[in-house]
Amino acid sequence: MPVQPDFAAHKKALLDRLPEGEAVLLFGAPTRLRNGDAEHRYRPDSDVWWLTGWPDPEVAVFVAHGDTPVTMFVQPRDPTAETWTGRRAGPEGARARFGADAAFAYDRLEAELPRLLQGHTALHYAFGVDAEHDALLQASIHKAARSARRNGLDVPETFHAPSKLLHELRLFKLPDEVALLREAGRISAEAHVAAMRAGRPGAAEYEIESAIEHTFRRQGSEGPGYTSIVAAGDNANILHYIVNDCVVAEGDLVLVDAGCEVGHYTADITRTWPANGRFTPPQRRVYQAVLDAQLAAIAAVKPGATFMDVHDTAIRSLTTSMVALGLLEGEVDDLIASEAYKAWYMHGTSHWLGLDVHDVGTYARGGRSRVLEPGMVLTIEPGLYIPAASEDAPADLRGIGIRIEDDVLVTASGCEVLTADAPKTVEALEAVCARAARVA
Repeated sequence: MPVQPDFAAHKKALLDRLPEGEAVLLFGAPTRLRNGDAEHRYRPDSDVWWLTGWPDPEVAVFVAHGDTPVTMFVQPRDPTAETWTGRRAGPEGARARFGADAAFAYDRLEAELPRLLQGHTALHYAFGVDAEHDALLQASIHKAARSARRNGLDVPETFHAPSKLLHELRLFKLPDEVALLREAGRISAEAHVAAMRAGRPGAAEYEIESAIEHTFRRQGSEGPGYTSIVAAGDNANILHYIVNDCVVAEGDLVLVDAGCEVGHYTADITRTWPANGRFTPPQRRVYQAVLDAQLAAIAAVKPGATFMDVHDTAIRSLTTSMVALGLLEGEVDDLIASEAYKAWYMHGTSHWLGLDVHDVGTYARGGRSRVLEPGMVLTIEPGLYIPAASEDAPADLRGIGIRIEDDVLVTASGCEVLTADAPKTVEALEAVCARAARVA
């Protein structure tokens, strides 16, 4: 059976933080057509999943203190519909298996929501995401307000975005979430090794992608947490390259950015390696520059440091290396101040990670970079990108694109790399790739 998050702990965490007199209203994600009448495989809304584990569309969740803290509105049992689209838990299953204290068929939402809103002064709800949901809520508030004139109960007059409460909770991973991210990292690391073994010269990028995603599913994950990037040679200098249809050439480096979901928590790993099993001297110099920056940035992750401290550490290391490599000229401090490094490194070093690959949570507070605290999980992913057409770069570096990315948990004493099983030293990568070449 797939690993499941501790939804009861998540429910308790939300109720512990939810002030008296406030409520939360969440809606599930819509289904999306792929083409014709064929839908994409359904992926639950991350907030709804975090709280309840409900896997299906047409769901609304209302949370408030009281005798029934969690009320769910879900698809009812329907034998005809289930013949076409799969089994449903229905309201009975929502109560028995998904932590609902009360549950109704989804089509009862319009009738029940005005009653649920009464007695609350504030509501956490994401306006502007779905116009129909906005209209339903506004109509329900008007109905509740009419009743309030008779019964004297409060009706929400203050509204908060979910980030004020729910997303702040999701930023700090509970032990169950860390375990899921660690497992996603383990499987994803194994998939990267499979990619290194499959990615010899002459292989197509899509063959490597197939080896990665076969490993994801074979190990029991839900599949990719995002579209896998498999970029050989100069394609690595396209940051979000997902075409994956070129053939790996002799002498190419291959950049793979891929991670799987476990319990819908995603890993996010990038590795860059020599397809023929051996870095050329220029490739090795650039690779070591990126690895040095990544290791320095990881070392900067600890409680009390800020999110920008990590980025600034990577920038200083990379800029120093850019001068040594001949990509930049001048004093390192001046080059950093002028952002000259952005010619070769143009993205941030980190983002939050969890149920979403770019997970929820603010990066600053009070105008200052967010202080790192235990339970936060962030990526560390510096890179150097030197397109083949870059006339400003030394000739022997042109066409090299390298990124190295790991998932890092902030702990009480420092940090833990959740994706450490994926090889990344020059020697380890050459050993894996050379072994694959000998087997072939």
